[in-house]
Amino acid sequence: MTASESGGLTNTANGARDRAAGTSGGRWLLLLLLTTVLTQTALNLVRPLISYRVIALGGDGLSVGLVTAAFAVLPVLVAVPLGRMADRTRRGWIILAAGVLLLTGGATSLATTTSVFAVAASNTVLGLGHLVFMLAAQGAVAALSPAHSLDRNFGWFTAAASAGQLAGPALSGLLLGGSDDRHLAQATTEAFWVAAGAALLALLPALLSGIRNGGNSRAESARKPSTAMLLRMPGVPSGLFVSLALLAGLDLITAYLPLIAEGRGIAPAVVGLLLSLRAGASIASRLLLDRLLRFVGRTALVTASCSVAAAGMLVVSLPATGVLGMAAGLLVGGFFLGLGQPLTMTHVVTSVPETARSTALALRLMSNRVGQVALPFAAGIIAGPVGAAGAMWVGAGILATAGVVPQARKLRAGRSERDTPGDNSQL
Repeated sequence: MTASESGGLTNTANGARDRAAGTSGGRWLLLLLLTTVLTQTALNLVRPLISYRVIALGGDGLSVGLVTAAFAVLPVLVAVPLGRMADRTRRGWIILAAGVLLLTGGATSLATTTSVFAVAASNTVLGLGHLVFMLAAQGAVAALSPAHSLDRNFGWFTAAASAGQLAGPALSGLLLGGSDDRHLAQATTEAFWVAAGAALLALLPALLSGIRNGGNSRAESARKPSTAMLLRMPGVPSGLFVSLALLAGLDLITAYLPLIAEGRGIAPAVVGLLLSLRAGASIASRLLLDRLLRFVGRTALVTASCSVAAAGMLVVSLPATGVLGMAAGLLVGGFFLGLGQPLTMTHVVTSVPETARSTALALRLMSNRVGQVALPFAAGIIAGPVGAAGAMWVGAGILATAGVVPQARKLRAGRSERDTPGDNSQL
């Protein structure tokens, strides 16, 4: 299969997609972004409170770990089959709405839980809802965006997700307030109901979007590559690894920054501001992505995203770094950390045939979930004897390695020359 065939970007396909996007006037994208902000706000309102719910129900540290892992288990098993289903359907809005309803149901179920097992089951529903929604949303961007707007639209989409990641935890802190252990169960219940309401609000724009993917005929479905074939296509493994590394770095910052700060006598409120600063920087970089690509090639930008984010994590981990130094490291590192995910989305969907784009995105989501389980576990093992900074070192090492991958692939492909401004070549 040639590079042009694997990318699936024929002139006919581009023209059809451009016409499909043009007839909607971008309305579908605005509604999708609104849906994304609402669902991600609901999800990120709920997730920090799940641990408090487990504690309120008498759970311990092991229970918290198992309940947290339940979020990622089912998506690993069903991601690729769901991706193939999304490739076959023309009614993308139905899958989008199904994801919203699953998120609403998961939050509603959490509000009524009376046991740790029930919390784990509800978190599993949340994980499935998040997978279904993200798969439908990313697939819609890939299917309906003109080829020249893929990076920009994925940038806006991930910026909307980051806005939810910023608003959700802030809202959860506001709702929880200064609740003590005696009132923790009631406070989390009220917060879960608010999250369910926010998720349910997202159903209206999801339905109004009327997203209709191209779908595949029976003959096209029969010719779709298998998962093994997708993994062998040039650029797919590198895109998956870079995406995994970026997400793992973000998770490790979120998990271990509070522990590092506690060891340095930094108040939890300040930690919240630092994490919000990181999220805000990522939103800004994703909104500016289209402009940055006019001056810097995609490969160079992905390399910078990983390398600078790794440097930021190292700055934060240094014992001598104070609050201002941590803020600077998270501001700069967060800006570059935000660039990589939308670029890897574009990279993955343009490395495979158009008939398998949702499947490739599902494969990317699945690899991200595996990384979310495996890499924090490895970092925790190292953090045990050397402290929380050791987990940051693991994240920085993974990101630095991922930064080398795009350049190494270019060299193997015989393209060792430097990117020219505006060169949007593959990773």
